[in-house]
Amino acid sequence: MISGVALFFAFTNGFQDSSATVATMVACRAATPRTSVLYSAAFGFLGAILGGSAVAFTIEGLVQVQQPDAFLPILLAAVLSASAWNLVTWWFGLPSSSTHALVGGLVGGGLAGAGTSSISWGTTELLKGELTGLSKILLLLVFSVAIGFVGGYLMKKASMLALRNAKRSANRPIRRAQFLTTAVLSFSHGANDGQKQMGVITIALLAGGLIGVQEIPLWVRLLVAAAIAMGTIGGGWKIMKTLGRRIFPIKPIDSLDSQISSSVTILLSTAAGAPVSSTQVVASSVMGVGAGERAKMVQWSVGKHMVVSWMLTIPASAALAALIFNILKMLFGL
Repeated sequence: MISGVALFFAFTNGFQDSSATVATMVACRAATPRTSVLYSAAFGFLGAILGGSAVAFTIEGLVQVQQPDAFLPILLAAVLSASAWNLVTWWFGLPSSSTHALVGGLVGGGLAGAGTSSISWGTTELLKGELTGLSKILLLLVFSVAIGFVGGYLMKKASMLALRNAKRSANRPIRRAQFLTTAVLSFSHGANDGQKQMGVITIALLAGGLIGVQEIPLWVRLLVAAAIAMGTIGGGWKIMKTLGRRIFPIKPIDSLDSQISSSVTILLSTAAGAPVSSTQVVASSVMGVGAGERAKMVQWSVGKHMVVSWMLTIPASAALAALIFNILKMLFGL
């Protein structure tokens, strides 16, 4: 059951986060929405299969429970909570973070089911200069947003300098180049986000005694990759509109700058085993690009609304996961 719910969460992850990978491409008319989404789904599928396991291991180490059987209801509460939060934010068109939702769900479920000692807070290690557990996740989530913004700003300044004498016809090769950057961004998204669900399913399989080693089976990779790809195709239009049109008017070069900055940020985060939010990174890079051209053009109010949503996600999903765990406890006598 947990694997099925985790796959549903991967599907919601697809239409919640994957829309961010093509939002700017669609906004500047480099491709049609249908073409962009299908293209992104294909490369996101490849990223989930070929993207490694570092992020999955980070997720797997967040909650530690001595008795394997006690872990299963915690995982179920976590993924139910994260899925519900994804659906709510998608319905209102808010570019929330599936990563935050899952992390909050795991923390809330762990606290309700096994107490504070079950959570790998990472605070002691942080004082020693080591990044582990929840501290690692939260710090690198913040850093990824900052890097996305700064990277977008610097890319915009560099492109303005490089194309200062360019003619209008330069937009054609710039639009074409976005098929390459979108492919890289979609691949990096699939690699990072897919591993989160793979980590949850692998924990469930280990706790249930269905596998004996902490390694992601190929069939798990294929199922998660397919779920994210179908989610990408199935939704995300409201969030795409927010990222692609409401922050500031995006031109082809702006989209290219944002995609390069976002791709580099997510790829580096994945290599470091950091589960980051593609939506956050893309949104911050778009704002950075806008600030690099003219700060007054940026609709900062949209950014404020997104920040509020991001800040609410972890505590809200944690509280919801704790509530779901207690409901499961009453219903099944856990």
